[in-house]
Amino acid sequence: MKKNKIIIFDLDGVLIDSLPNMRKSLNLTSKKLNKKLSFKSYKKYLGLPFEKILSKMGIKGNFKEIKKYYEFYSLKYINQIKIKKKLLIDLNDLKKEYFLAIFTSKSKKRTRKILSKYDLFDYIVTIDDVKDGKPKPEGIIKILKKFQIKKKNAVFIGDSVYDFQCAKNSRIKYLHANWGYEILNKTKKFINISSINKIKKYL
Repeated sequence: MKKNKIIIFDLDGVLIDSLPNMRKSLNLTSKKLNKKLSFKSYKKYLGLPFEKILSKMGIKGNFKEIKKYYEFYSLKYINQIKIKKKLLIDLNDLKKEYFLAIFTSKSKKRTRKILSKYDLFDYIVTIDDVKDGKPKPEGIIKILKKFQIKKKNAVFIGDSVYDFQCAKNSRIKYLHANWGYEILNKTKKFINISSINKIKKYL
């Protein structure tokens, strides 16, 4: 079967539960640098690039140093993050008919470390592969160009307002994973899905 459609996934909250890793990494970074880094505040901006999250949190100082330690602690405990078995079954089923890609605000090193054990995705775009992260459309456009897929044959699965805006800016269909980290205001025009195996219905 010749594939001509693609499903693009956000990573955190959609395919993996990385909140425990994020919380631990931020708390350890906070202690290491003696900075008040509130995870509650951090979580509100999930989906944005790391530096933009810090900026929105009102953090002052050297973002590079904060990111360095956050990445260090995150990588130290990264092996605890896994894709659940049920999701793996559904993803393998989708892979038979569609190209599968990732567009994430996570760093390339951590993303590759998490996904290296799964032979699932045809293309992975991280924050390190684009000039502008979400909600800019650069990452999604890059993926579509790679496979020469028409926008009408693509869908983005996310769980944040920034994912929604990214899909909208890319002019492709957005499906909101209601098992993810954020419940969106229902006045926005998007489709809620309750599981990954519901995606076929919209492609």
